[in-house]
Amino acid sequence: MLGENHSLRAEFPEHLSTISDLIASDENFAEQVKKYDSLDKEIRVLELNGAPIGDQAMNQLKLDRAELKDWLFLQLNKA
Repeated sequence: MLGENHSLRAEFPEHLSTISDLIASDENFAEQVKKYDSLDKEIRVLELNGAPIGDQAMNQLKLDRAELKDWLFLQLNKA
């Protein structure tokens, strides 16, 4: 669905406490969450505006978001 919220908290509501704890205690994790949520917002805005960028550029943004999400999920599972 276009414009769907994929923020980390929306994707992993069962890990809300762990997300908050890691953001408070792990600077790198906090930075990556900020980067992930910013990238997700950028993708949502582009989708809602008819994706005024090329398909390759949009696919790269989505790939970057997926890779960050995988890394963040791994960190959540380690915690």
